[in-house]
Amino acid sequence: MQLSDTRAIVTGGVSGLGLAVAQHLVAQGGKVALFDVNDEKGAAAVAALGDANARYFKTDVTDEAGVAANVAAAKDFLGGLNAAINCAGILGAGRVLGREGSMKLGQFQTTVMVNLVGSFNVAKAAAEVMQHNDAGEDGERGVIVNTASVAAYEGQIGQAAYSASKGGVVGMTLPMARELSRFGIRVMTVAPGIFWTPMVDGMPDDVQKSLSASIPFPSRLGRPEEFADLVAYILGNRYLNGETIRLDGATRLAPK
Repeated sequence: MQLSDTRAIVTGGVSGLGLAVAQHLVAQGGKVALFDVNDEKGAAAVAALGDANARYFKTDVTDEAGVAANVAAAKDFLGGLNAAINCAGILGAGRVLGREGSMKLGQFQTTVMVNLVGSFNVAKAAAEVMQHNDAGEDGERGVIVNTASVAAYEGQIGQAAYSASKGGVVGMTLPMARELSRFGIRVMTVAPGIFWTPMVDGMPDDVQKSLSASIPFPSRLGRPEEFADLVAYILGNRYLNGETIRLDGATRLAPK
């Protein structure tokens, strides 16, 4: 897929990793539909990207009917749909047995619903549209890129819900890629390490330095544009399919 031909939905697209992806695609001549829940940031992102290149759709990724309706509207705005990049997610941090008692089931469910079910919900709605695209080179009709986390592999104390949700994203990558291969739709996942996002930006300096020191090389936090670069490469390389790529500077999370 040529980036200039990309017509993409980006969830979590108004900040952090999602916004970096949107910026990269638009800079290369693509168009993006930003699915998110922050109206103020959505308006700012569209103003920065240009309303001819981007449009914001307020979207709860766990709402099946709402997602399907917004995917259809996004396709109309974009003039087609051949990429979906899932970056929407929440941390859902909390101990199974904390000082205030055990974790409420609702907290666990919410984390899984947003991170895992939300990714699936958008992916399947996008695939339903992509299957009708004209086949390109090698018969390709679309690409889905999900976002997991290194916590899917070595989750820390307090990350039971988050790790479970991201582990689910990793787990569905290959079977979904195998199933959608007959439609010419690829499915890939990126598992980022510790990246410089608005969440990290609000942490104390000593915490930021500690996080940076834990990363072997380069010994710094990941940059959102590096995540966007990898997503763009995945979109362009048709032989990448059914795999999760760690993007983490060789870091491995400690227990806590």
